Formats: sequence, C-alpha cells, structure tokens
Amino acid sequence: MTAAGLIVALVGTLVASAGLGMTGHMIGHMLAVAVAGPMLAIGLQPVLANRRLPGAIAAMLIELAIVWGWHMPAVRAATDMSLALMLVEQASFLAAGTLLWTAALRERVGGVAALLLTSMHMTLLGALIGLAPRRLYPMMAMHGGFGGLDALADQQLGGVVMLTLGGASYLMGGLWMLGTLLNERVRA
Repeated sequence: MTAAGLIVALVGTLVASAGLGMTGHMIGHMLAVAVAGPMLAIGLQPVLANRRLPGAIAAMLIELAIVWGWHMPAVRAATDMSLALMLVEQASFLAAGTLLWTAALRERVGGVAALLLTSMHMTLLGALIGLAPRRLYPMMAMHGGFGGLDALADQQLGGVVMLTLGGASYLMGGLWMLGTLLNERVRA
C-alpha cells in the first residue's frame, strides 16, 4: 500500500505541475491529500505505531490550516510563480493527508469526527471556489484552462473536483469507520 501511495503522490505532483489549469492542479492536490494520504497512512501503520503524533481532531485542524492557507489568493499567486513553492505545497498536502488518516485510524471515535469535519471543510472550500462569480486566482489563468475552458469555468470545475473528490473521500472514510465501530458495538 505504501508503494502505491507514493506512486499516486508522484502522479498527483506531475498532474498539479503539468499546466492543466486550475482543474488539473486541483486533481493533483486531491490525489495527494485524499488518495495518496490515506494509502500511505494504511501502509505506514506498523512503522508509525509507536510514534507520538497529534490526535485526530488536532490533525484535522492542521490539515484544515494547510489546505485553506494554500488557497488564500496571495499565497496561491506566489505559488503559481514558483515550481519550488508548488512542490512544497504538494508535499504539505501529502503530509497533512497522511497525518490526518494516521490519527483517524489510531483514534477511531475521534477519527470519525475528524474525517467527517474534513469532508465538510473540503466541500465548503470547493463550493466557495466553484461558485465564485469571478476569478479568485488570476495567475492560474497563465497555465491555460483545462480542456480549453476559460479561466473562470476552469476555476469552477476545479472547485467541483475539490468538493467531490476531497469531500467524498473523507465522507466515505468517516462513514466506513463509523459503520465499523457500530458493528463492533453490536457484536459486543
């Protein structure tokens, strides 16, 4: 699982930096935080078992700060001008996703809450980006729109990618963990 997670993270970084507009960039981000992150957390469980890490709610707050922080327009503009910053951004998304899922798998009740809250904030940020009546990230337009879309339509589709892939992965993970906990309690 760890090797697959690293491959997904690498593919996400390549997609995020490929000049595929806001939508391609967002697909790359979601591959790191919402797909590779949980895969790495599952694969690294034996290695991280004895490490002191933040609890699930603290990890959720760290992930929230990282995701929302990188989407502030001034930060996004600086990142769009620097490959090095984009690589730091992508690495921070991967680290935040891995940390959150690691904490959620350890602290299962708190993990359910953390994953469901993450689903909510990912959906909210995706909706804010997708429903914005103007371009929030003008520098992103220099990369061209995904599939020939104009800059605003590309931004809107990028927001939809975030709220569907990001929101859905955390929602499904949280509901799966909740179902597992409930099944264990019924059997006990």
